[in-house]
Amino acid sequence: MKEYTTEFLRNVALVSHGGAGKTMLAESFLHATGATTRLGKVEDGTTVSDYDEEEQRRKISLYASVIPIEHRDHKINVIDAPGYTDFVGEMISALSVADGAIILVDAVAGLEVGTELAWRYADQFNLPRFIVVNKMDRENADFEKVFAELDEFVRSHGKRTVKVHLPIGEKQDFKGVVDIIGMKAYMGDGRTIAEIPAEMKEAADAAHFTLVEAAAEGEDELMEKYLENGSLSDEEIVRGLKDVVYNGSFVPVFCAAGGREIGSIALLNDIVDLMPSPSSAPARVAQGREGEEKLTASDSNPLAAYVWKTTADPFVGRMSYFRVFSGSVQADMYVWNQNKGTDERMSGLHFQRGKEQIPTKVVHAGDIAVVSKLTASVTGDTFSDKGHPFTIPAPKFPAALYRVAITPKTQADAAKISPTLTKLCEEDMTLTWYNDPITHETVLQGMGDQHIDVAINRAQTKFQVGLNIQQPKVPYREGITRKASAQYRHKKQTGGAGQFGEVHLRIEPLPEADFEFGDELVGMNLSRSYLPSIEKGIKNAMERGVFAGYPMSNVKIIVYDGKEHEVDSKPVAFEIAGREAFKLAVQSAGPVLFEPIMNVRVTVPDANMGDVMSDLNTRRGRVQGTEAEHGHTVIIAHVPLAEMMRYTTQLRSITGGRGYFTMEFDHYEIVPTNVAGPIIEAHKKEMEAKKEE
Repeated sequence: MKEYTTEFLRNVALVSHGGAGKTMLAESFLHATGATTRLGKVEDGTTVSDYDEEEQRRKISLYASVIPIEHRDHKINVIDAPGYTDFVGEMISALSVADGAIILVDAVAGLEVGTELAWRYADQFNLPRFIVVNKMDRENADFEKVFAELDEFVRSHGKRTVKVHLPIGEKQDFKGVVDIIGMKAYMGDGRTIAEIPAEMKEAADAAHFTLVEAAAEGEDELMEKYLENGSLSDEEIVRGLKDVVYNGSFVPVFCAAGGREIGSIALLNDIVDLMPSPSSAPARVAQGREGEEKLTASDSNPLAAYVWKTTADPFVGRMSYFRVFSGSVQADMYVWNQNKGTDERMSGLHFQRGKEQIPTKVVHAGDIAVVSKLTASVTGDTFSDKGHPFTIPAPKFPAALYRVAITPKTQADAAKISPTLTKLCEEDMTLTWYNDPITHETVLQGMGDQHIDVAINRAQTKFQVGLNIQQPKVPYREGITRKASAQYRHKKQTGGAGQFGEVHLRIEPLPEADFEFGDELVGMNLSRSYLPSIEKGIKNAMERGVFAGYPMSNVKIIVYDGKEHEVDSKPVAFEIAGREAFKLAVQSAGPVLFEPIMNVRVTVPDANMGDVMSDLNTRRGRVQGTEAEHGHTVIIAHVPLAEMMRYTTQLRSITGGRGYFTMEFDHYEIVPTNVAGPIIEAHKKEMEAKKEE
């Protein structure tokens, strides 16, 4: 691959609903430009971009992959992103390093949930975008119907569409595309240029007229010329269109059939002509020493490169994908990682095309490349010069709300759990893990069941660690609701010296603190030296739980009397007596379970609002209010965590995938008796079973 400088680079992300044909379109780009000798197929597992075994097994993209395409002396970095909601993190990462988004739409299905999602994230990064109506060769493909649907959607978001391609034929007869700018027909993959078919001349003229009007809006000078002459030259059309695409007022619409390579070259031409190069894209903002600085894509500027993806492979080692926003990177140079405060050597510098590695000596400003075997850098870090450090802020990822508890399959796997989960989470910004201090479980959080399933499989195949998953326990807490007192005598006589300790204590609820321990001892019945042992016994009981196996808190304890024996009293005897007296007191103190109540914000299309609200009511939720957000309603509710365990999946099915939610811990509340009963019973049975063992 030859060297490409900034103005000859284009970075575009292919995004869409799952199954709209992104991977096959990237495959057709490769074949049409002569980079591959045959066209791969997703169903055969032979595409360049889906090279991971897991992707080939599932026949869907799971990871964003970079496919550099060489066309018309330009290099187009096509980032093929997954379309399934569970892998939205990969789509966000891809868009965060692209200068334009190409949103694919299935010519039969039209606008889908994933289309709206891709649009929303393209908005988040303020990217110019193309819409490609793909799979035009499918039975029931209908360009005009889909275009009308898209036009309405785009207008509702304050932008306008403009047709740049028209299909020649549809369904089985889809043969090529008419390029409205140059008024030429591109047959097949686009290498054969022909005259526009006679029956399409009228439609093409009408589309050309609309296109010229849109282009004229790009610059005042063009508008004047258009008003004078009623037309613009092809160069002027491209210049004007560039302006309206860059500023986002227009979204050009194209058509293609990636699987049959129709329209590929024509689309690549327009990516080169109408998508911004890194130097004409809006400058990124980074944190420098003096505050915020704008990064311009030029080799002569200080270095700022962002690591947007990391993959760990037992054979190849760790690979870090980065995009250079400013400056350039030379092979084997040392760069400064400001996030980690360390130097890294750029060894094994290359461009990745699927699994193929193309070595390079230099990476120019604006390009996307890969470096192997870095020691400290992870996704989200920035490379810069030590004398001019930068940090580029990581994009905002949605919170992972689908939780599973992880256990090792074997004893050997147990030791590897932490490092493996850490590696998986370093690679994927939408995965997180933690040890729950209350339930003592290892919890992995992801975007949904498929996402977790892929992570568990990855642990097995890439890191040889076997993991089981189950639904995590809810971190309940035990508490009391009234005052009570109790006493307990611990007496044990064995051959020699015995054990003796008697404790009288009183307990009461303590809303403002977790725990308080004191005494009201008078006289000589009990020496204060035994109080630390009594406290230790009570604390142990509170940590383990008294009646349901969950930690207890918000209790005040006062030891007011007791008895001791001059020979048989020992600290251990008072530890046991304190613990048992406390347990007896709890039984009379109105014991209750407390559960975490979450503050949940559910964003749903207006049409689904009623269904979602009634579903929240069945989850013991209390709606606190609603907010309007164009075409959507945000429902704010307090819902017990126990009822939200699989809400990600259920909300998708109620709203056809259009609803999403966030939640955070709000407060603890008493669990209703009908819910608490079975939890306490289950704990009793578990304890009895342990005794029998």
